[in-house]
Amino acid sequence: MSIFEYNGSALVAMVGKNCFAIASDRRLGVQLQTIATDFQRISKIHDRLFLGLSGLATDAQTLYQRLVFRHKLYQLREERDMKPETFANLVSAILYEKRFGPYFCQPVIAGLGDEDKPFICTMDSIGAKELAKDFVVAGTASESLYGACESMFKEDMEPEELFETVSQALLSSVDRDCLSGWGGHVYVVTPTEVKERILKGRMD
Repeated sequence: MSIFEYNGSALVAMVGKNCFAIASDRRLGVQLQTIATDFQRISKIHDRLFLGLSGLATDAQTLYQRLVFRHKLYQLREERDMKPETFANLVSAILYEKRFGPYFCQPVIAGLGDEDKPFICTMDSIGAKELAKDFVVAGTASESLYGACESMFKEDMEPEELFETVSQALLSSVDRDCLSGWGGHVYVVTPTEVKERILKGRMD
């Protein structure tokens, strides 16, 4: 088993019309044994920027703390929030810095940039970015997430339709992966509000 699959995870970010959704499962396991069913994989950096970290849970928490620290320094120096593109560059640089002993994480970054344009991106454990205009996925359920998102995604979805689409894609994908699941956690972010919802899924 790969070290990336040790705790299990499923992450997806999807773009809508001037909005985006980011969703994750809630399981924390040690290989096939479930430890917690309310694990938080998605973190808010500021009101228009969210970060999801799949992979090894301990590394995810360490990396998150470093990123929050760097973002607070940026806010103090620049007196503004970081743009999603800038934050993606920061994450990439921090990961690449540790390329000979990497953080075993695959980040998913989603945010609203200038003129409320949604930005989503994912990267590997050494910071090689993969930008997308529709959706990005990460974690042990990524293969089935690709299939579900590919078949369900439509362009310019409104926030409610986007929530339905991303939720159905997540729930149907984690049912096909025994290392992730136990419900879901979905954020739908528009220029004016952030909606957070908990999904109930199969508890096995």
